[in-house]
Amino acid sequence: MTIAGWHADSMAAFPGTASAGSGPASFDATSDRFRHVLGHFCTGVTIITTADAAGPAGFACQAFAALSLEPPLVLFCPSRTSATWPRIAATGVFCVNVLDAAQRELARVFGAAGADKFAGVAWAPSASGAPVLDGVLAWAGCEVVRVHDAGDHHIVMGRVTELGECPPGEPLLFYRGRYGVPVVSPAEGPPEVVDTILAWPDHADWI
Repeated sequence: MTIAGWHADSMAAFPGTASAGSGPASFDATSDRFRHVLGHFCTGVTIITTADAAGPAGFACQAFAALSLEPPLVLFCPSRTSATWPRIAATGVFCVNVLDAAQRELARVFGAAGADKFAGVAWAPSASGAPVLDGVLAWAGCEVVRVHDAGDHHIVMGRVTELGECPPGEPLLFYRGRYGVPVVSPAEGPPEVVDTILAWPDHADWI
């Protein structure tokens, strides 16, 4: 189904997608246990933004990843109850703001529901109009190209249309339910030999 130029699909349409209750009987699927185990996977923190006639909108998102180099694609996963996602869906564009270690309070503000999240927050519009927040570690402007339903979230695929500068700084991290910062810097020397689209192109940047 095509909606406003992008595609929405159901995960049920994909072969091999497990139905509810089809897992092993011994699997403990309680929310607390799931969060505890998966919380040991450390992630960065982003704020996904857009802007429409009502003004800017955004939410803190740790479920973000680079997806493809050719074409340049990323993904993020908003909750089905997100108030920001319908506005992103309506505009068809968004900006991924990668937070700096000093922006922990900003992450808390955008991670809460209700209040005017942009009150007192400095930002500038990207080419699409989606807000680029001041002081972020990196940012990417994107357009929505595909959306999949996935349990209590959506998987939103976006094509990158614009990339910002990357000033010096350290990333804000999320680990075991808490914000934090790196305790060590990347090791010196050439990058690791790994099969990933994020393999670092210039080892001099690591020094």
